[in-house]
Amino acid sequence: MARSSSTSSTAAAAPSLPPSYEAALAELEQLVDQMESGALPLEQLLSSYQRGAELLKFCRGRLQAVEEQVKVLEDGQLKSWNAA
Repeated sequence: MARSSSTSSTAAAAPSLPPSYEAALAELEQLVDQMESGALPLEQLLSSYQRGAELLKFCRGRLQAVEEQVKVLEDGQLKSWNAA
């Protein structure tokens, strides 16, 4: 039983996903700034990269969901946002 509690505490320690696309994007931009500064130790750089990958996946998923909603609203055809 000690093992199951240690794995659940490890899972609980993982940061949760932000509540919105905008919050995820802001956190991602902050991570990129920190990583580009060159001031992070190697281990923190790796964890920042992993978190960034999670945030990027989250943002892409949200964008894809919105794109699908727009397709439904436009009768199955995605139209350009730019008025040319």
